[in-house]
Amino acid sequence: MTLTRTKQRFLDRVLQNPIMNVLRIHHVAFAHPEGTDVHDVLTKVLNLPLVHTEYADGLIERMIDTGGGYLQTIEAVGEDGVIKRFTDRCGAGLHHVALEVDDLAATVRDLIDRGVEMIDAAPRPGGDGTMVAFVHPRATSGLLVELVEEIEETGDRS
Repeated sequence: MTLTRTKQRFLDRVLQNPIMNVLRIHHVAFAHPEGTDVHDVLTKVLNLPLVHTEYADGLIERMIDTGGGYLQTIEAVGEDGVIKRFTDRCGAGLHHVALEVDDLAATVRDLIDRGVEMIDAAPRPGGDGTMVAFVHPRATSGLLVELVEEIEETGDRS
């Protein structure tokens, strides 16, 4: 694949002196319509524990522990919401990949300074005691990337 000069200059700038320190893949998120039992299937088929459930506006987030990260299911609930719009448009499937970073605020500032398009210009509260910020899929060739910093010790995630 050949890059245009503009895209190559953008990539050269973006890759210059990044300060982002990715610690691990925090979770991979799977969005699905309301009423499907994806989390039950995954926990039973893969013999993995469901460790956290959280209700938010338009969705139910469930975290399944994989031993070093999580599978996250995001169930669209209600008549509207970002997950409902996603599942209406794309059906059930991969929604985003979340990377844990050690300093989210500095990472977001660094990405913005390097011209990376962000959905969130500053960290905001996420599920289960985390702070999060999303990188716009236009900046990552179509992949929605969530940056996560764990703030609270979660201990028992149930």
